[in-house]
Amino acid sequence: MIQSVQLTNFRNFTKKELSFSEKVTVIVGDNAVGKTNILESVFLLATGKSFKAKVEDEMVRYESDVARVKGEILADEKTSLEIVLTDGEIKIGDVVQRAPKKKLLVNGVPRRLVDFAGNFTVVLFSPNDLELVTESPSIRRKFLDTVLSQTDREYRRSLLSYEKGVRQRNKILYNIREHGVSRSQLLFWNHLLIKNGDYISQKRREFIDFVNEQKPLSDNIYSLEYDKSAISEARLEQYRMEEVASATTLVGPHRDDVIFRISPTSQEATLAARQLSVYGSRGEQRMGVLWLRMAELSYIEKTTDAKPTLLLDDIFSELDHIHRDVVMDVITKNQTIITTPDPHYIEDIKGAKIIEL
Repeated sequence: MIQSVQLTNFRNFTKKELSFSEKVTVIVGDNAVGKTNILESVFLLATGKSFKAKVEDEMVRYESDVARVKGEILADEKTSLEIVLTDGEIKIGDVVQRAPKKKLLVNGVPRRLVDFAGNFTVVLFSPNDLELVTESPSIRRKFLDTVLSQTDREYRRSLLSYEKGVRQRNKILYNIREHGVSRSQLLFWNHLLIKNGDYISQKRREFIDFVNEQKPLSDNIYSLEYDKSAISEARLEQYRMEEVASATTLVGPHRDDVIFRISPTSQEATLAARQLSVYGSRGEQRMGVLWLRMAELSYIEKTTDAKPTLLLDDIFSELDHIHRDVVMDVITKNQTIITTPDPHYIEDIKGAKIIEL
């Protein structure tokens, strides 16, 4: 549970401090006043990463050198989490010095991302969630990584090692193509990718199997199909020529995808399951995403034995009464931070703390 957050030169905030209810906090304000930025700061403290920024220095306030996000977390014990962000340089007097773009601290002590993430957990509900169904595989892979990195330290370590390995291997593939260096330079990175890739794939499979065991939220039955890009010595050998030509590693978890499917109801038992992104209506797609988010919530509770904090980013205007009822039921059971431009959407939530921006 998060008790408070302090923002310094973060996004549009020069200085802002907020404290949160252990139950429901509602942040009310017009569009573009920074409601989503507050949720982003909480998400950042949980995962070490943003759900909005393409590059992390976007979060540093315009014409500022350094941004800080500091939060007080209460789990088994009180913990202070802090992230310091720069664009790679800071100005001290008239001198410009190089600085790390991101520094992570737990109780004032610097930590690596593998040790920082997971000190508390969040589940984000956003109007952009529909992109999980309709947009590119990279969005679905990012979703898997966000869930599993919060719940499994070894997954965080494997993912960071794997991502570094892919970057290094691609550089060698480029040098093989352009400068004729020996393929033997790939051996170390091949072994590293296979070892870490196997763990990543295993954990993704376990999560997807868990999701597929969850009860439906409507008459339709949703499921996920894991389109796995296996990595092995044999597959790397199979694509050896294509990889050199493209200077790109072509197999492995960084090429995985997840396909949403909607199965027929009992009245349509003779019809085949269909791909949700292609054949599902907007309402069916939205229900499929809600089903996935509810499964994410259950998975985090099961694996961490703790309830995650819910972050609801102006979603009520997007939901019909059926979806809204599902979400409202969950709100009563978890710490929840809600943003909305219209307080009428949350009139039924009793005892909520209201913060007006």
